[in-house]
Amino acid sequence: MAETENRTATAANAAAKRKVARLAFWSIIVAFLVMGLKFAAWRITGSVALYSDALESIVNVITATAALWAIRISHKPADSDHPFGHHKAEYFSAVLEGVLIVVAALLIIAKVWQSLQNPAPLEQPWEGLTINAVAALVNAMWAFLLIRNGRAKRSPALVADGQHIMTDVLTSVGVIVGLVAAVMTGWQILDPLLALLVAVNILYQGWKLTGESLSGLMDRAVDTQEHMRIRDLISANCKGAMEVHDLKTRIAGRATFIEFHLVVDADMSVGASHVICDRIEDALKAEIPSVRVTIHVEPDDEAKLPKGTTAVPFA
Repeated sequence: MAETENRTATAANAAAKRKVARLAFWSIIVAFLVMGLKFAAWRITGSVALYSDALESIVNVITATAALWAIRISHKPADSDHPFGHHKAEYFSAVLEGVLIVVAALLIIAKVWQSLQNPAPLEQPWEGLTINAVAALVNAMWAFLLIRNGRAKRSPALVADGQHIMTDVLTSVGVIVGLVAAVMTGWQILDPLLALLVAVNILYQGWKLTGESLSGLMDRAVDTQEHMRIRDLISANCKGAMEVHDLKTRIAGRATFIEFHLVVDADMSVGASHVICDRIEDALKAEIPSVRVTIHVEPDDEAKLPKGTTAVPFA
């Protein structure tokens, strides 16, 4: 039975890996498509705001490629040099994305400065805006798909890529609305000002994304709600043990690492204590994808709660 379950779990993990890698590969194709559309819109109109939107799409191409590399590395099995696996590789992709976003923002600001020095009217604005709107629609659908699947498969690289693309969509919508206003009113100054707003927004998103990714590299614990769920699962399946203490968690990409001390009667056999550990591990693995559990069994003289306490298994 256990062997069959392990084979099933292995097959499920392999299928999930293929799906995540497939999405990462198609992200590159979509990024190139959107980049081409946005640069076409910029060339038609000469708009600085559309140029800023197109420049950000270059970042999408680079980061989509980095995400594919990171996802492939993160799914490699543990080896002698990396006994805990390669899960954190995806965070490096997310950090790279954040840095490149900041670089793109600085390039946009430089372009805005040039435009303010030499303002020029927009050419064929409606054609360019239509092309840019098509690119934004493609991006919106793809971002939604990436975020949904990235969260389901616990892939930081896919989620980061999707969130950045969604930011790009919001940027595009703002640019389109602003440029429509510029064309209707004749206020050409709106074009570089919109580009400047895009740059500021990109800087903020890049800073936020980099901070979140670095937090993952620093072995961030699960959030409070997930921590309490883990406690409940352990409590519900630790019958026969006297106490649980020193519960610690950390997240590494799609994997969650859990470790704690399990106090049992000093006279309990190794086999009996192992049965309790197996029951707890099975319950955690059934509820939490890609979980890694380490349990340190201790005799009752290591308990932190007063003897006789049974209502609260956690110290």
